[in-house]
Amino acid sequence: MPLVKGFDNELYLQQQLEAISQRVTFFKHKLYLEFGGKLLFDYHASRVLPGFDPNVKMRLLQKLKDNAEVILCIFAGDIERKKVRADFGITYDSDALKLIDDLGDWGVSVAAVVITRYEQQSAAKVFKSKLERRGIKVCTHQFTKGYPTDVDTIVSPQGYGASHYVETTKPIVVVTGPGPGSGKLATCLSQLYHDHQRGLQSGYAKFETFPIWNLPLKHEVNVAYECATADLKDFNLIDHFHLEAYNTRAISYNRDADAFPVLKRIIEKITNKDSFYKSPTDMGVNRAAFGITDDKAVRQAARQEVLRRYFRSACEYAMGLIEKDTLQRIELILRELNITQEERVVVVPARKAAHEGQKKGKGNEGIFCGAAIELADGSIVTGCNSPMMHAASSLILNATKKLANIPEEMHLLPPNITQSLAHLKTDILEGKKVSLDLDETLIALAISAIANPAAEIALNKIKELRNCEVHMTHIPTPGDEAGLRKLGVNLTSDPDFSTKSLFVT
Repeated sequence: MPLVKGFDNELYLQQQLEAISQRVTFFKHKLYLEFGGKLLFDYHASRVLPGFDPNVKMRLLQKLKDNAEVILCIFAGDIERKKVRADFGITYDSDALKLIDDLGDWGVSVAAVVITRYEQQSAAKVFKSKLERRGIKVCTHQFTKGYPTDVDTIVSPQGYGASHYVETTKPIVVVTGPGPGSGKLATCLSQLYHDHQRGLQSGYAKFETFPIWNLPLKHEVNVAYECATADLKDFNLIDHFHLEAYNTRAISYNRDADAFPVLKRIIEKITNKDSFYKSPTDMGVNRAAFGITDDKAVRQAARQEVLRRYFRSACEYAMGLIEKDTLQRIELILRELNITQEERVVVVPARKAAHEGQKKGKGNEGIFCGAAIELADGSIVTGCNSPMMHAASSLILNATKKLANIPEEMHLLPPNITQSLAHLKTDILEGKKVSLDLDETLIALAISAIANPAAEIALNKIKELRNCEVHMTHIPTPGDEAGLRKLGVNLTSDPDFSTKSLFVT
């Protein structure tokens, strides 16, 4: 269905800037602002808060850039394991490099990169050398001695004092990093320790988006956050510290609530005075709820995100990437919210397309795959696989025809191009399959556009597919997944494989 906006970015920016400015005034010299979630390209937020600019946090930081700089944290173990950011399909170390470039494009300086829990891991050493040879300051932090129970050791020269200090010059230091567990909090507290050893009265706060503390516990937006972090075993709860201190219900999550007593003691030990904060909610700067303009639209969007998370987890379980309890937890949430798979409008058409393909006998290897896309006007387009083309390829070609008002029977890829590609794949590269994946199909369409006016019109319509909803009846091949990611669609798929082969290229 067409997007109904439910979020006001300008109102949110104004509220969040005011909240950060107020927090800065509480501390005499410097505020270390830990950024929870993604600083750039926050697509989860844009999906559950329709109208949310995925780069609005970067716009806010740009407004603060004369008074702010960035420390970028990355966990050495994530570098070593080559952990991947799912929405971009790149490793965390590559994401860190991309973020440094993006920050530079926005005019925001990076004071240093901190590699946390560094133990001379080989991949982390290479990453460190790569950055240093490009003129970027790198610090390494080992695991904090005594953490989390021995506060006297933590706040000592053997604890935070053993961590390298990052010299900063501006009153706001944004501490960010790819993924959870990157070491942002430990870096903030280490900096606080060193500052107070130097006589500087610095403070800490957390830039939050989810869960939204002043929405109900079971509000769909907060439940969607639980689904997004199901693999981490996170769950939302009522902040009992906040309730006791202010007699006000506020929503936090288990890791923040569990860490708060120790965190409060550490801050009090560092500053040698009672903490300004009485609850985990106090520590956060989160005005997201005040940007919501249409609660119904936001709730509906969040229900769709719960479904996306379910399909993703089902596929990850099929591929052996997660344990069954993660999938079961999201299945329980579906039942609690009374959400069915068919509530995602592209699911049934995709399955129907696979069924129609089976009746026509178009499948490759006897497996019939379907795909469906919901265009911006709410119309549905489908596609299925064939011996010459993957279902994703068929879908995107059909969608561009629809947008360009090109008759369905008209071919966008002339036989000489598809035959040449088939010759390359099977005869020259000695591949087993002729069928074109989406990445290959997009290249073929671009080549065809040189001599085919219809293909050129269709090619120019591709950008209109961004943010459209897509469902496939099978787990996409690497080439299909890469192509769909480049198009910027919101993809889900059934947890079935498109081939009987164990090795898929």
